[in-house]
Amino acid sequence: MNSIIKESLKESFSYQEYRSFVTALAKNNATTGHEQREDLVHYTQLNDARLHRLDKTMQLTDEVKSFLENLKKEYTWLVISESWCGDAAQILPIINKMATVSDKINLRIVLRDENEELMNQFLTNGTKSIPKLIIIDKESNEVIADFGPRPIGAKQLILDYKTEHGVVDETAKIELQKWYLQDKGISTQKEIVGLMK
Repeated sequence: MNSIIKESLKESFSYQEYRSFVTALAKNNATTGHEQREDLVHYTQLNDARLHRLDKTMQLTDEVKSFLENLKKEYTWLVISESWCGDAAQILPIINKMATVSDKINLRIVLRDENEELMNQFLTNGTKSIPKLIIIDKESNEVIADFGPRPIGAKQLILDYKTEHGVVDETAKIELQKWYLQDKGISTQKEIVGLMK
């Protein structure tokens, strides 16, 4: 594992710590990141409610559960996130459910703006898109794969919308949330498991 990942892990949150942190921010009209803007505070509050709901309702498929329960190796799953990120609020509860099924996965979370060097190693088409899951083999300390910021179907929805309208606006964000609602986390589960096979 390279030194940047090692350093980032020192400052990382467990999922429960992250959830408590986001809830505290939401209550105090604050957000993570370098900018404290009203819209980002609003998204943090929205995401806190979303995380709370998904923590209760998110279900893993039997196939994914079985795969994770039978892992032979140990892994560190490191997620880069921010409290205002809508995709992170949809995806983190899934990743957490997956990690809790197996005693071979240690899930840790870091903030993008506080871990710029790490983020720069996992850019998506040159952008600092989040969330980003980095899958690390615990024995070899090698990064075996990364996932994010969205599952393929959600990526395509945004690409198509951008092609048609030239921007990703509020309507696009609503369409994306509807996509996540209908998908029920299945695409994310399958894609992450696919990276580990």
